[in-house]
Amino acid sequence: MNNLQNKENLTILAIESSCDETACAILRDGEILGECISTQIEIHRLYGGVVPEIASRNHVLSIDAVVKDAVNKAKITLNDVDIIAVTKGAGLLGSLLVGVSYAKGLAFALNKPIIGINHIRGHIAANYIEHPDLQTPYVGLIVSGGHSAVALVKSKTHLEIKGTTADDACGEAFDKVARVLGLPYPGGPEIEKLAKSGNPIIPMPHVKMKNPLDFSYSGLKTAVINYVHNAEQKGVEINKADLACSFQKAAVEMLADHAIELALSENINIIAIAGGVAANGALRDTLTLKAAPHNIKVYYPSKRLCTDNASMIASEAYVQIRSGAEFSDLTLDARATLSLVTDC
Repeated sequence: MNNLQNKENLTILAIESSCDETACAILRDGEILGECISTQIEIHRLYGGVVPEIASRNHVLSIDAVVKDAVNKAKITLNDVDIIAVTKGAGLLGSLLVGVSYAKGLAFALNKPIIGINHIRGHIAANYIEHPDLQTPYVGLIVSGGHSAVALVKSKTHLEIKGTTADDACGEAFDKVARVLGLPYPGGPEIEKLAKSGNPIIPMPHVKMKNPLDFSYSGLKTAVINYVHNAEQKGVEINKADLACSFQKAAVEMLADHAIELALSENINIIAIAGGVAANGALRDTLTLKAAPHNIKVYYPSKRLCTDNASMIASEAYVQIRSGAEFSDLTLDARATLSLVTDC
């Protein structure tokens, strides 16, 4: 039973290890007291993407030091923590198991309750840390390496998915296009950097789905790949900056258009974006520009809270606890896939 629902100064220690960042954060009543993130980007850059086995091994090496550093920065002791929150999914199973196992051990040793958190729900909740004024209902635009979705967020604990990807997620497409252009991992920031010196003059396909709010990035990705291969076969040098800019423009406009379409159809004047791709400056600028004529306000977390972090997991845990959600127990297990709607 949730006996912390109305507790003052609710202190949450959260652990995130779903991919290639090992992170811990301590939040008290929604405010960050301390956090630490250990990234493996330089390790996986050698392979052009995340290698699951290497990721999980490095989580094992890092997690204890990361937790201790976050606690020290928060200037608290572990006994001051009210509950342990941990990402239970979605993500790389081996990586998730490291975080879940550590969190369960910590909860058992401290005799503290534990709550498992949906990683993507955490991305949405990152908005609540810096925007406590964000009120429901709003349109949530969720964009990351594995997810592209537009949702009607009726309350902080209830959302309805109105559109999702039919194939590649947006972040996945960014990574694949970056690889074709010879750019290092992770591809999103590299595409954005290169695109700044280019012009969007190369035609890109605009796919229309049966559900107009659904996304498809496979065709857009393939168009870039074919453009590069055709140029190589003809011995023609391509302007990579123009190609990156053209791809990025098509990718982010699809996201912005769908979010605004849903907002207008539901008569909602708020859009909040979440996920790693929410850090993309072109997406932020495009969405804000397109939303302005409709008097739609756009919210997004700071860039450091868009990428994987534990503060967002603590924020979602805070939402769940305050809503009276049941805690997990020591049978909590990691899951590689979770539903945004039912697996809170």
